[in-house]
Amino acid sequence: MAQIEPLRLVITGSGLDKEFLTPKQFLEIDGDGNVIRGKGQPSAETAIHIAVVHARTARSVLHTHSVWSTLLSENYARAGSVVISGYEMLKGLEGVHTHEHTERLPILENSQDMKELARRVAELLRDRPEIHGFLLRGHGLYTWGASPREAKRHVEILEFLMEAVVRSGAGMNPT
Repeated sequence: MAQIEPLRLVITGSGLDKEFLTPKQFLEIDGDGNVIRGKGQPSAETAIHIAVVHARTARSVLHTHSVWSTLLSENYARAGSVVISGYEMLKGLEGVHTHEHTERLPILENSQDMKELARRVAELLRDRPEIHGFLLRGHGLYTWGASPREAKRHVEILEFLMEAVVRSGAGMNPT
């Protein structure tokens, strides 16, 4: 997929309840995170979204703050990733055709230095082209897709898998 230039993204404003967003609460930003259209401040993590778009030529990037991603990112931080295999739902990830697939969700240390964090995300995505998402320790999941629908499917699949891992007890006992 070719990169679109100049880059324009739609992102939610900072501090808004994502469940009750209206069209006016979305901002159009450029490739540097500057607001082109709309009122408000873009998310503090805008640089991470831009890094993902560039690294994956993604058309959509989604980020969640679930209990499951938070627990697993803390419990598996020393291991550096959460390894998920054997679940039929893995086939919901783009390009995966068997439950025998092994998905590794890398865990990055969180930081308030968004430029540095975005640099580490870009490096991770360059070095790990096979992954469908990553976790920020103690923070949440990032995933992407070629369309908003694909990114949403990846969120749903990865959140289901993380919940299954935690509920199975495996998520509490990293190996």
